[in-house]
Amino acid sequence: MTTPAAAPPEGALRKWIPLIAICLGTFMLLVDVSIVNVALPQMAADLHSSFTSLQWVVDMYALVLAALLMVVGALGDRLGHRRLYLFGLVVFALASLACGLAPNAGTLIAARAAQGIGGAAMLTSTTSLLNAAYQGRDRGTAFGIWGAVSGGAAAVGPVLGGLLTDQFNWRAIFFVNLPIAAAALYMTVRHLRAEQGRATGRLDYAGAVTFTVFSGALVYGLIESADKGWGSSTVLVSLGLSVLALLAFVVAELRSSNPLLDLGLLRNRSFVGLTAAALLLNAAAFAHLTYTSIWLQSVLALSPIQAGLVCCPLALAAFVVAGNSGRLFGKSAPQVPIGIGLVLIGAGVLLMTLVSAGSSWTAVLPGLVVSGLGVGMATPVMMSAALSTVPRERVGMASGAVNTGRQLGYALGIAVLGTVFANRVQDYVSANSHLADPHGAASALSGGRAQAVLAAVPADQRAAVHQLVHGAFAAGLDRVYLIAGVTGVVAGLIVFGLVRRGAPAPWEQKPAAAPAAAAEPEASTAH
Repeated sequence: MTTPAAAPPEGALRKWIPLIAICLGTFMLLVDVSIVNVALPQMAADLHSSFTSLQWVVDMYALVLAALLMVVGALGDRLGHRRLYLFGLVVFALASLACGLAPNAGTLIAARAAQGIGGAAMLTSTTSLLNAAYQGRDRGTAFGIWGAVSGGAAAVGPVLGGLLTDQFNWRAIFFVNLPIAAAALYMTVRHLRAEQGRATGRLDYAGAVTFTVFSGALVYGLIESADKGWGSSTVLVSLGLSVLALLAFVVAELRSSNPLLDLGLLRNRSFVGLTAAALLLNAAAFAHLTYTSIWLQSVLALSPIQAGLVCCPLALAAFVVAGNSGRLFGKSAPQVPIGIGLVLIGAGVLLMTLVSAGSSWTAVLPGLVVSGLGVGMATPVMMSAALSTVPRERVGMASGAVNTGRQLGYALGIAVLGTVFANRVQDYVSANSHLADPHGAASALSGGRAQAVLAAVPADQRAAVHQLVHGAFAAGLDRVYLIAGVTGVVAGLIVFGLVRRGAPAPWEQKPAAAPAAAAEPEASTAH
């Protein structure tokens, strides 16, 4: 007679509660980067929003997240990362409630900015909290699970967004954050040990302000150019302000005794190459999905959940390759899978230029799979490779710079590709239609209101306008995919050109130094 297996002791289960609390927050903040994509057409119809507003709904969160990561990380070193994580959870939950209740696009965009503040506070705290909560083999297990959750958020985001939008409405994609945040908050208070901040010295306020102004003004100018044109005074002033703010940031960092970013790191060509690759990866691999989703729903009339499932092959391919990256690329220099992966991302997106006026959703599948393979190759080792190129005392700073680059790349990708898409649709409609208001029709198409354009014309003209709608979207997407694809290929060439093969980390050159920092797991910000 066999005896039943004994239940694991309560202490063995309780020790993983901190990991659950951290994973819940990480999953929530990363899902919210992509969960809105499939809900955009419904948002546009419900809030009567413009194409520019749709861009800001997606972009504001990523932009604030990118602008604040470095400075919030420095605050965590001073105030304590548990305290900062709790602050992030509360802010994120309240902002999610405001998003779900938003009566108009302006309120929704402002609430998305507040979500970015909470997300930055959580994201910068996760690795420090895991390091403090676990040691030895448990630490490796914890980081492995946390990394899988981070990567899984990319696959779940579009599908979860589609499911909630289909079954309820777009507001549910924000309300779902409330119980998740409440559970993470309870477990953090009860089971994560409080620690005191250890960093000293004056916080680099000048660097924080100038970098925030730079990134905000740059993205604002790029997004507004889609509606106002490149010659608009608003766009020119905004882009000029971004240049001045960047120069001020450089001066502030050179003068600061405790800078957010040690500009001396930029003399390291390997670090520069990998940071640039992180920025360009998100722009190439993920930014175009916003406009792909609008096409799938607005033109092909797929439901939100169907549109989410169409985009899944990218995330699933990335998940499979990333899960086997150690076995596949363990003996390769890190720049090999990163460089090849970026080229594959570019090649996959270039395959998507096969979309034409008569295409169905299946036309994008080969490109999504190929680019997903590239994401799975490039992302698992990108952070550790970047950290291995800097001195041990700059590892935290370098991690913040790479994560900032990834989020800023996504924000800039949305802005640039959105402007390209809107201008191309406008040109196509103006050249190929006899509508009374081609500019208004083009704006409605870009904003996901293709059915409204069709409903506004007499029945005998709908067949021609239907053809126009499909042709305009195909033209816009062709240009978007071309630019994103070339960006991916260029990013791969940058890695091969700048990153030195087998360059040891500075501490690896000295036998007495331990290479622990180089193995720090990547703080994934995948979509």
